[in-house]
Amino acid sequence: MIILVSGGTRSGKSKFAQLKAELFEGKRTYIATAIPIDDEMEKRIKIHKQNRDPKKWENLIEEPYDIPEILIKLNKNTDVALIDCITIWLSNLLLKFNEIKKVLDRVNDLINSLKKIEYNIILVTNEVGMGIVPENKIARIFRDLSGITNQKLAEISDEFYLVFSGYHLRLK
Repeated sequence: MIILVSGGTRSGKSKFAQLKAELFEGKRTYIATAIPIDDEMEKRIKIHKQNRDPKKWENLIEEPYDIPEILIKLNKNTDVALIDCITIWLSNLLLKFNEIKKVLDRVNDLINSLKKIEYNIILVTNEVGMGIVPENKIARIFRDLSGITNQKLAEISDEFYLVFSGYHLRLK
């Protein structure tokens, strides 16, 4: 089963996704995509770690780039995985490659790997397209990549939730 959880910043989507993952029996794997590049990001990562009960999460993988490969390697080694978050992963790729086509190629690799996995997965992503049009080009490119990626993920997901202010709405 593929479950997509989206929402704005600080909407409660990570908490919802984590609770959803903890409903599954078996071995759980948490895949974190953030890179601690500054004090703010280090604090966010620390909060996420504090909110995770280590007794319920047997495996933590911190991977900023190679998510499709990690997903395939997890076959037979986990029952449910949670990726938090796809949007940070996209940001990492955009900064690494600085090329839209290469990022979209990696998104397609992700889609292909999701179709091959043999376990349940929950994907957390941000909805970034509901605000004003960003002023600078890189922010507009990021917004567009996020929107394209979210559409692709929603299409292949079995369940899709939107989270607002700590409350979720099932869309699919």
